[in-house]
Amino acid sequence: MDKVIAVVVTYNRRQLLSECIDALRRQTRKVDAIFVVNNGSTDDTEEWLQAQPDVDFVTQQNLGGAGGFARAIQTGYVRGYQWIWCMDDDGLPKEDALEHLLAAENEELRLLNCAVINKDDKKSFVWKTGNINNIEEAEGKEIQGVGHPFNGTLINHRIVARVGVPRQHLFLWGDETEYYYRITKKNNIPVSTISKSIHYHPASAFSLTKDWDFETGWKMYYYIRNRYHVLRSKYRNQSLAMLQFACFVVAFAGLVLLFQRTNKWEKIRFISWPAADAFRNNFNATPALILNKLQMEKKRTSGTVIRIPIRSLLQNLFYPAASRSKTATA
Repeated sequence: MDKVIAVVVTYNRRQLLSECIDALRRQTRKVDAIFVVNNGSTDDTEEWLQAQPDVDFVTQQNLGGAGGFARAIQTGYVRGYQWIWCMDDDGLPKEDALEHLLAAENEELRLLNCAVINKDDKKSFVWKTGNINNIEEAEGKEIQGVGHPFNGTLINHRIVARVGVPRQHLFLWGDETEYYYRITKKNNIPVSTISKSIHYHPASAFSLTKDWDFETGWKMYYYIRNRYHVLRSKYRNQSLAMLQFACFVVAFAGLVLLFQRTNKWEKIRFISWPAADAFRNNFNATPALILNKLQMEKKRTSGTVIRIPIRSLLQNLFYPAASRSKTATA
């Protein structure tokens, strides 16, 4: 019988992690191992993990979800498990989730995913899943061409051998989508959501129309920068990926102007930084560095905000080669 390792990435959510691990322990098809990547938690996660005899774990510096899952999937692969079952610490697989995933395995190389259902209402999908809005409409069928890593995603070791692991340097926000497209688009491996396999997850709280705090909104840097790398995995034509990213950045700036209530021009100016880093393949920005720059940006006067960002934004979008050359010679 094929062996399955469940891998969980966690950061400062010990209570949620314990609930996730308990859900893994209750599986009707027992997992063969549980492995946790602790991304440098500063709460009592480390102590709790040390007290769990059936949980193997590693504590590393905080490398984001990307670094966590890169380590987790690589560990499962190197240790020789045929299947690597991936999830965040805030997910709760239903008792028979793994059983239904493995029952859907048909020796065809494909990516299998749980149906990711709202943790509160137990019915609606957390993210868009084809044309289906809730689990009752799925009627126990497989939903072809749709998956939501890393939320109950079951990865065969042959996929890892061909595709590799998530790109650690993406840190978070988009790393899972880049990996998904690398599997399904670049390597033409099909994906299916198994509707009988339920994975409960909190509702998605992110919205581009919701006002975010400029000084603390460091995650927006990764949202913008990583979109370029997501598109490069989605499209074989890299010129098309570049054009799509340019359209995304312009549209993003428009949404800022329309829906953000605070610090609109600071946010517009900010966009050019992750956009430029995307084209330059610059992955040096850490959360601390981003936070520091955001705080410095807010102190600038509004008089220079309108003129400078538009010029730099257009240069980074439509003349990335010239921008890289200028940076290299500086």
